[in-house]
Amino acid sequence: MDKTNNRLREIFNLYADQKASEEEKYELWDYVNDPVFANEIEELISNDYKRPHQECGLTEYQKSAVLRNVFQHQTHIKRTKVRLWSIITAAASVLLVASIGFYFYVAYPTTDLKIDYVNDIAPGKNKATLTLASGEKIPIDELKPGKIATQSGVRIFKNKDGQIIYEIADNGSGKLEYNTLTTIRGEQMQVRLPDGSLVFLNAASSLKYPTSFNNLKDRRVELSGEGYFEISKDKTHPFIIKTAKQKVEVLGTHFNINAYADEPALRTTLLEGSIKLSTADTWKILKPNEQATVSNNGVTVQEVDPSETVSWKNNEFLFKNDDFRTNMRKIARWYNVDIVYESDAPENFRFGGFLSRTRNLSTVLRLMEKTGIVRFRIDGRKVYVSK
Repeated sequence: MDKTNNRLREIFNLYADQKASEEEKYELWDYVNDPVFANEIEELISNDYKRPHQECGLTEYQKSAVLRNVFQHQTHIKRTKVRLWSIITAAASVLLVASIGFYFYVAYPTTDLKIDYVNDIAPGKNKATLTLASGEKIPIDELKPGKIATQSGVRIFKNKDGQIIYEIADNGSGKLEYNTLTTIRGEQMQVRLPDGSLVFLNAASSLKYPTSFNNLKDRRVELSGEGYFEISKDKTHPFIIKTAKQKVEVLGTHFNINAYADEPALRTTLLEGSIKLSTADTWKILKPNEQATVSNNGVTVQEVDPSETVSWKNNEFLFKNDDFRTNMRKIARWYNVDIVYESDAPENFRFGGFLSRTRNLSTVLRLMEKTGIVRFRIDGRKVYVSK
């Protein structure tokens, strides 16, 4: 293999291991765009991931389009724990939704559709409101990095990435105090709790927690909306998350809880470790890649691919043949819009796709409209949906 192909393999492997620099990502993008290297790219994927494109039944044009768009949309996205093939598979799976023939981000003619967008809407941001035990409300986005407050022997500060950090300063005053971190629609935030646990809070959510876990027999917090948790291990002090309909008990693990009040069911998805989920009627032990669904029909557990569930944490939309209106609720929360369904709006159809949440709303809607099944009109902060 000549020096050029050696370089291609080198940066391909760096990208797959999430170690490529921005310059190396652009360099890889140049290779992907060059038809001279199409066979080499194909061989790298097939050899490294043991998943030839032929399994997906794609044409040569479709394979090339999927690859180009995968790299294009990934150039500015910081990913964690998601391998390259899982993203290519997500893209390819779009092509298999034969019921609607929907290519969510595969190449299309560049001619713009005639869409009635009175205005466009920017994506959500890292913002939140921190309510201290005293009742004082602090808009996090308005603060410069540095110390915010000291409570119960714990320093609260904001780091340069906008994350809220709780750091133990002494053994604490013994007084039990609570803080509440709240996001509205169009906001998300991350907080590192006094025990070192990391919580990602999605839009329209809140997390209530003690300012210190000292002298407590367990680490107990309350969640509404959606949160992704990476819990620090402490066998003697279980971490307990309470929502409106369930309680989740863990020792040290990674998992996601979707407990929005406007969703028909509450879903808890485990990525690592194990958790005990309890409701008023029953309890379940979850294993990695299992999802518990709590609804009026009880609790069910099934094996899932967790990448879709936690895609929001990585600032992405990842839809896998999902219900249309479920996805519209995700979009409404992130872009802080109201969805208005016209009388002829479609109800029962599914689609799949992958797109960065850093794009404007019109970009998301235009791609959906390529199904030919749905049309949108943006007016102010309302999105009108019709057939």
